[in-house]
Amino acid sequence: AHYGGLHTEQRTLDAGSDKPISYATLSSEENPALGVRGLRIARDNEALLTRQLDAIAQAAAARDDKASTWVMAPMVATSTEAQWFASLCRERGLTAGAMIEVPAAALMADKIMPHLDFVSIGTNDLSQYTMAADRMEGELAHLLNPWQPAVLSMVRATCRGGEATGKPVGVCGEAGGDPLLALVLVGLGVTSLSMAPSRVGAVRAALRSHDIDTCRQMANFAEDAPTAADARAAVLALADPVLRDLL
Repeated sequence: AHYGGLHTEQRTLDAGSDKPISYATLSSEENPALGVRGLRIARDNEALLTRQLDAIAQAAAARDDKASTWVMAPMVATSTEAQWFASLCRERGLTAGAMIEVPAAALMADKIMPHLDFVSIGTNDLSQYTMAADRMEGELAHLLNPWQPAVLSMVRATCRGGEATGKPVGVCGEAGGDPLLALVLVGLGVTSLSMAPSRVGAVRAALRSHDIDTCRQMANFAEDAPTAADARAAVLALADPVLRDLL
């Protein structure tokens, strides 16, 4: 279930880094992951973004249902970027949001979120940038574990921004489909989780068997742990025995 009732979610073009597109990304970048990607590709070519938003708005108008259309921009890093994107969305009757993938956006969530209607945390990229570990480099997989306490601290910072502004904070990516980690995310303040359909039953069961106070305690233990392994172990020790047996 999503905060805010029935709606559809769209993301604008997330080109660059590991998703190069010839007409939208630079071939000369030495470090594409830190270069012109996501929303940044529209900075000097606003029409590339507005054409996408126009198409989304037209598709929304053609639907028979009454669902609102939420649109989020990837790689938002500043309040200025958030304000610019939101104004373009609202000109077209779209609900404006952003992906929180850059640590600066997480830390400044209380400044960024007043301009937006919602945010969604992209745990894969947020882990990559928080841990300075290329997500395409297999030897660094241990650093990209979503249980990393530093990454959980970034999630909490984002949720504090959501609480301060009354805006929903979602999580997309594989992290939301882990039943044990889902409890921590809810405890940190996340209001919605995205996951593969096959994971919904397990996550729902985990959430039903733990109250919010337990989830918050789990979140505190995980964030205070020295390592990702310690964080998971601390949460597992607090989990319902039935859930422990399933993991």
